[in-house]
Amino acid sequence: MATLQDRATVLSSSVLRILGYIFLRWIPGHHLPPLIYGLFAIYIPSFIASFVTLPQYNVLEDDIDITITEKEVEDQPLAHNLRSKDNQDVPTHVEEEVEIDETIILEEKAPRPWRTLLTGLPDPNSAALSLLTLLINVALVLAVTDFIYSPNAFHPTQNLSFARLGYVSSTQASLLVREPDLSQLPIFVSYRLTTPAATYEDPAWQSAGTITSLDNSTDYTKAVIFPLPQHPDRTYQWTTSNNHTGFFAVPPKAGQVTKRGDFTFLTTSCIIPRFPYNPLDHALAIPGFRHMAHVIESIPGGARFMLFLGDFIYVDVPKRFGSSAEDYRSKYRQVYASPDWPKVGQNLSWIHVLDDHDIANDWDRNTTGVYQAAVDPWHHYHTAVNPPKARQAGTYNTLRSDATYFEFTQGPATFFMLDTRTHRDSNSALPVNSTEKTMLGEEQLADLLAFLEKPEPKGVKWKIVVSSVPFTKNWRVNNLDTWAGFLGERQKILESMWDVGLRGGVGVVVLSGDRHEFAATAFPPPKGGDWPISATVHEFSTSPLSQFWLPTPTYRQVDDEDIMVKYIPAGNSKLGAVTIENTGSDQSILKFRLYVDGVEAWSSVILSPPSISGKRWGKDVLWG
Repeated sequence: MATLQDRATVLSSSVLRILGYIFLRWIPGHHLPPLIYGLFAIYIPSFIASFVTLPQYNVLEDDIDITITEKEVEDQPLAHNLRSKDNQDVPTHVEEEVEIDETIILEEKAPRPWRTLLTGLPDPNSAALSLLTLLINVALVLAVTDFIYSPNAFHPTQNLSFARLGYVSSTQASLLVREPDLSQLPIFVSYRLTTPAATYEDPAWQSAGTITSLDNSTDYTKAVIFPLPQHPDRTYQWTTSNNHTGFFAVPPKAGQVTKRGDFTFLTTSCIIPRFPYNPLDHALAIPGFRHMAHVIESIPGGARFMLFLGDFIYVDVPKRFGSSAEDYRSKYRQVYASPDWPKVGQNLSWIHVLDDHDIANDWDRNTTGVYQAAVDPWHHYHTAVNPPKARQAGTYNTLRSDATYFEFTQGPATFFMLDTRTHRDSNSALPVNSTEKTMLGEEQLADLLAFLEKPEPKGVKWKIVVSSVPFTKNWRVNNLDTWAGFLGERQKILESMWDVGLRGGVGVVVLSGDRHEFAATAFPPPKGGDWPISATVHEFSTSPLSQFWLPTPTYRQVDDEDIMVKYIPAGNSKLGAVTIENTGSDQSILKFRLYVDGVEAWSSVILSPPSISGKRWGKDVLWG
């Protein structure tokens, strides 16, 4: 029968292994390491006690022989009888002698390797097996420790020097440079044409700018923004005097496409280094970057930019080491220090929106608490080279100076990049249908509605609204953090989106992330309303680029308002590629391709609404 200490050994080992596997390969939740370390502290003494006290033999037979012998013995005479005559009879009594012989036949216990290795219980007859099962648990704890602490302990990033592409338009390009070695100053940034030069173009190196000062106030970063000759479909090489270089292509002007006749960009969200955990990987390796690099190589003509939808860092996963600006900065530097970053960052423009793990999980506290520390590196590393800030509603072309959300037009599409964290009300403070509850805040909502209402130049066929969190309410887990918790405000936005479709010629698409799953959702206008079916809004929600996914489905259609088109939860790396074509005709084609772990898993094609006048009934007849 198992003793209490044996049960403690098996239980602590089994739970430790289960939690260790979950943490390293499934969900790296910050609450798991204390449990893993606590179980290991219980396991070690119970393992030693079990190894010392467990019997080494099995009892095959235990025979006991009892022999009883009777013997007559004289009684001991009493003192007064000592004076009796010699011929007097001496009394006697009978005594029994009991002899017990026990014969035990023992057999040495045979090793039970599977039980020992699977349960963690030692085998007293096999020191090798006992040591091996102990080492399995030791290795698991060391792997957890390696995953959590190695990036900070063995890969400090304070001396990281790098440069990356930011927003590139048809008229200018931006580079972010980090250089903590001040002896490199001044840093000269140059660019040159790499495509065959026309007679009116100069192929020689051109100055893009000079960095003369850097300091810790910006974590030794500087944005260099320089004008470009307005010649689309050109490829340039950029270089810095501190030994960084890369290439970029000039995107088409508003309303145009590339010479190939298309326009492609990428979208996804959520990054954490070295997950799923692989002990052979570099501590800062990002497997999703490797998948992404493969996808980029497979796209004819490449991609114009990466539209990253938030959670570039996870400050609280697998462990929060602090809440200072430096703690947040170090997380950004670790991503840029990844050996996999150059494959996807040297030659591709990245533009960003903010989400919760860039601050703290499910952030809904506006600019209080750790917000200022969190957005310090977000501004220095991301918004410094992001697209222009959004235009202020009610003005012709005035940018909102304090906006943390962005707006730009490139090729056949115009984009509005939302900030869903800075201005939101508490997720649970008001009912989900409250018209007073806001995710965007008054000014951002007004600017978004103005963006949807404004007419677009010829050739711009799509308005793309970028939201870090899903627009659909079909995700059933923690849905108050999505637009499902802000349905009153969402309805205002949806009606404005349907108005775009009613006017015709331009379609509306929402791109989102956050959920670590993929889902495509359609939002048709209500039946019998003022909008035609061609005004249907489509959402493609894609994540993660390199993170965990949940094997339990969390997305489910519950009504006819949010229609499920496709749902794919599986995959540690999901990447969306959006291609827009056929912009010269009445209706443009938007093709969405989903890549899971670097392999195309699903695609869909939608059309922009037709450019015809009239009311809903006539447009529905044509569309149907």
